[in-house]
Amino acid sequence: MKTPTSPKTIDELMSRAHAMAGLTLGQLAESHGFMTPINLKRDKGWVGQLIEYELGALAGSKPEPDFLHLGIELKTIPVDNKGKPIETTYVTVAPLIGIQGLTWETSIVSHKLQTVLWVPIQGDRNIPVALRQIGTPLLWSPNATELALLKQDWEEIMEFIALGQIKQLTARHGEVLQLRPKGANSRSVTKSIGMNGETEMTNPRGFYLKIPFTQSILSQAFS
Repeated sequence: MKTPTSPKTIDELMSRAHAMAGLTLGQLAESHGFMTPINLKRDKGWVGQLIEYELGALAGSKPEPDFLHLGIELKTIPVDNKGKPIETTYVTVAPLIGIQGLTWETSIVSHKLQTVLWVPIQGDRNIPVALRQIGTPLLWSPNATELALLKQDWEEIMEFIALGQIKQLTARHGEVLQLRPKGANSRSVTKSIGMNGETEMTNPRGFYLKIPFTQSILSQAFS
């Protein structure tokens, strides 16, 4: 069985993404000789990895877009039976030290969200993983309004981090972008800036897109 190669053009990527729309996760996994897990409790990243494999994404967990040569990030998004996202969308780990001179334009969040290939997938817990269908793909770039909101939230969050106020930040901060703990468990720690500029230990954090934001992206495209 041949390992899928990385697509050379955006057209090739999109035709591959459209070709898998309508298939179930089980059918796609079987076509590559992969086992489909019974549930995703222990295999949270399995769906994303399967779709990455099928489409030939190369980045893995590197801090760069999945299709770097095309400038495209791949995001699978679980949706309910009305097409509404059922969870926030992880973007990237947040930098908590060494952030002097970092701007929105040079940030990983900005790079990753320049162009996103969204692949909706049935996420209803009542549907067995193998029977969940892959939806119609959507290639999206933020418009001026969306870009302004993302930038504003990012700058606000980074200001909290720079001032050593990371503990004051909650998931409620940010209109479209939020910061949340991101680690294997609560014992995962990393360096961050303290209140007086010293280095202290805290849980790693990740940037996530809020559900109403991703919902509006999908609604505008599919309404």
